Amino acid sequence: MRRWLAGIATFIVLLAVAGWLHAYVVQRMVVDAGLDNPWRGITTGLIWAGFGAMLVQPLADRFLPRSSGRLLSLPGTSWMALVFWFLLALGVTDLALLTIPHEPGTIGPWRAAAVGGTVAALASVGHYNVRRGPRDVRVEIALPRWPRELDGYRIVQISDIHIGPALDRRFARALVERVNALEPDLVAVTGDLVDGRLEQLIEEVQPFGELRGRDGVYFVTGNHDFYSGVDDWTDHLTKLGLRVLRNDSQIITRGRSAFGLAGVDDHRGGLLPGDGGEDLDAALAGLPDALPVVLLAHDPSTFKTSHARGIDLQLSGHTHGGQIWPFHALVRLVIPFVAGRYSRGGAELYVSRGTGFWGPPMRLGAPAEITEIVVRAAPQPSHARTGDPR
Repeated sequence: MRRWLAGIATFIVLLAVAGWLHAYVVQRMVVDAGLDNPWRGITTGLIWAGFGAMLVQPLADRFLPRSSGRLLSLPGTSWMALVFWFLLALGVTDLALLTIPHEPGTIGPWRAAAVGGTVAALASVGHYNVRRGPRDVRVEIALPRWPRELDGYRIVQISDIHIGPALDRRFARALVERVNALEPDLVAVTGDLVDGRLEQLIEEVQPFGELRGRDGVYFVTGNHDFYSGVDDWTDHLTKLGLRVLRNDSQIITRGRSAFGLAGVDDHRGGLLPGDGGEDLDAALAGLPDALPVVLLAHDPSTFKTSHARGIDLQLSGHTHGGQIWPFHALVRLVIPFVAGRYSRGGAELYVSRGTGFWGPPMRLGAPAEITEIVVRAAPQPSHARTGDPR
């Protein structure tokens, strides 16, 4: 009961803050701009309609049929980016005007025009980047314990695809074709495959059953997979031929050489009803200490712990690289690993910027990617997985 009351109280506070921020946008873009009717009423109505669409969007995604839900969802998600840029630009100009002498009432119209044009330009570029699709990224990572026989082993990572209101079967089909064309040794899907219940999206995800990797296709859960009904989805993905690693591991053997592939649930699963949640101990328990280990974990925050457990390489997603500039700066306040490569104690982390998108159908400064990770054998001192942090 206390948890429900706390949730309701938090929602009310967030709603009040969001409403106040939208009132601020109305003040600067309508009142201070000196708009006359009918533009005054139209612009005010559009801003508050965006606020309402944001509130409706989560419900439309989860409970409405996909066709009608999309009509309500896309305006709300698009407004998330627009209002973020409006607030940023207006806030910066407010601070600047504190130091610039000016006559009251003279700056408002010019500022509104400049801010509106800037936001429109950012949205146009961001939308174009999404329509262009994910780029191919190739990364070579040398690991001290990697077997010579497996030098050049290729893992294709896709992450944060978010099949749902905006991305559908056509996107999934094109993505599968591009991944298979790389002829990977192994395919790693590092979470947030879907945004919606199984019965809503079962046809949309069917192409993923055609993903091919010489040593298999592996999936770990992301937070949105939990929100969408994790047990239903993991059961279905297993039927499609993906190997789901939920705090579990697999030994990949090639000739006389091998490595351990481990995967953990997203840690937010532990906050929801059921048996979900990250358990790194369970994921690593079945692997011999001598084997190099590749860990699949949706949230790169797991690296704070996993690097000290002797894993050699962790592949993650979750952050989208910030998705829209300059949101990456806010992401970094919560998660220090935003995009690309990181090293800690001899272990390596690669964080994908994501292959699809979530929320606004826009990307700015954080292009989507299909990542081909080439693992190399490096002649460096070995370490033991169960030892102290390296």
